[in-house]
Amino acid sequence: MAIRSPYPDVDVPDVSLTEFLFGAGPGHHADATALVDGATGTATTFGELHSSVRNVAAGLHARGARAGDVVGLVGANSPEWVLAFHAALRANATVTTANPLYTAGELANQFADSGARFVITAAALRDKVVEAAAKAGLGPDSVFTFEPVDGHSCLADLAAERSAPPAPVTGAGDTAVLPYSSGTTGRAKGVVLTHRNLVANVLQFDRMVPSTRGSAQLAVLPLFHIYGMTVLMNHCLHARAPLTTMPRFDLAEMLRLVREHRVRKLYVAPPTVLALAKDELVDSYDLSSLEIVFSGAAPLDGELGKALTDRLGCAVVQGYGMTEMSPVSHAVPEDRLDLDPASCGFPLPGVECRLVDSATGADVGPGERGELWVRGPNVMSGYLNNAAATADTLDSDGYLHTGDVATVTAEGVLTIVDRVKELIKYKGYQVPPAELEALLLTNPSIDDAAVIGIRDEHGEEVPKAFVVRRAGSTLTVDEVIAYVAERIAPHKKVRAVEFTGTIPKSASGKILRNQLRRPPQEQA
Repeated sequence: MAIRSPYPDVDVPDVSLTEFLFGAGPGHHADATALVDGATGTATTFGELHSSVRNVAAGLHARGARAGDVVGLVGANSPEWVLAFHAALRANATVTTANPLYTAGELANQFADSGARFVITAAALRDKVVEAAAKAGLGPDSVFTFEPVDGHSCLADLAAERSAPPAPVTGAGDTAVLPYSSGTTGRAKGVVLTHRNLVANVLQFDRMVPSTRGSAQLAVLPLFHIYGMTVLMNHCLHARAPLTTMPRFDLAEMLRLVREHRVRKLYVAPPTVLALAKDELVDSYDLSSLEIVFSGAAPLDGELGKALTDRLGCAVVQGYGMTEMSPVSHAVPEDRLDLDPASCGFPLPGVECRLVDSATGADVGPGERGELWVRGPNVMSGYLNNAAATADTLDSDGYLHTGDVATVTAEGVLTIVDRVKELIKYKGYQVPPAELEALLLTNPSIDDAAVIGIRDEHGEEVPKAFVVRRAGSTLTVDEVIAYVAERIAPHKKVRAVEFTGTIPKSASGKILRNQLRRPPQEQA
């Protein structure tokens, strides 16, 4: 009953991502633009990037980086981020990418769990990252910076070692990156993605949504997130398409860069689609170059997609994926822009999927709801040092159980309609309720707590906390929100609070979140 792509499989070479993207050298494209710093306009050619990757890799090797070592990478989008990422891979290391908005405690957890030996970060984040590294058992000499800063070697210092980079010993089956994901539930876990996973997904995606050589792309999406990492950074490097980086989302700056670089295809998350469809500022910019807006990271409402098409005259399509799938498993192809904008299109080449009734384990037919299971060369090896979580997600036949409920047409077009998993998607970022609940329970004025996702006035999913106050406590809503905000990354903040007398739970102690989603009169 497997559903396959209508597009022919891709031939995935048995090489590392480094060999795939840089092995042949820049060739005829040495003088072509590879990266542009959106803020300054400074351009880097493919020849310069190729040389810098080798030189920084040599410097990392000279400072002790060896095959299989894990290098943490913390910073906003920039050409230096791209250089650091690929230099670490060229040094035969593995990269764990982290959200630059994480607190020192959150970073320390990721560094420790991933076994990071070195960290590369932006100068502006130096103090926080050094604190996190120390908590993870790393000394200040293990922290390198993008730009020059006292007390640390920067990328230029590493490149100045002028030694030869180490011999490439990384193979297709070796671990390339360790992004962190909450999977279908629970706390964040290291996702083991091999070089083959990443190479496969670039080729799979390019078969359906090709990037044109020389056609400008804009990195609105964060590159530390697997969506930006694969669909933008690695896809552009493969296609020899110039990538302009934005350090953070700013609507006016995004519109300026789209206009200036004549961006044809824009990759975003649903909140950006909302801004493009609704914000008055959009009318002040010439966006006539835009032909396609591709949305991912969270489900896009079909009516919102149509509203943007009506406003700008461009096609609005979406795809589907998970960090655990490198990340894309489904996409609306460029030659099928007639598909419903609420759909996620077809499976990528080489992807097999099933829709399974969670109660019976049987495959469901067209139009019926079932949990989406996916198998393909882009699916992760498993979760780092977490056999139990891996077994819960990957079955013996190699299918990844996504936790998302979908329907499929007889033609094979997928639409996500619900979520089995408890994960909250805020602006495309993962927010695990269990993590927020554990944090809330550290407050001495809180006896119990539960967190669910609700829709705010803009239709965005946001975390809402149900809180049982300790007897005699005068804890307020604002105090609960502030308590969480001071201890966690901004995208994980609780944005609504409701005090309650009890948290509904099953006999086994599992929080009954469906009851919390009912209107108050039905909860009684």
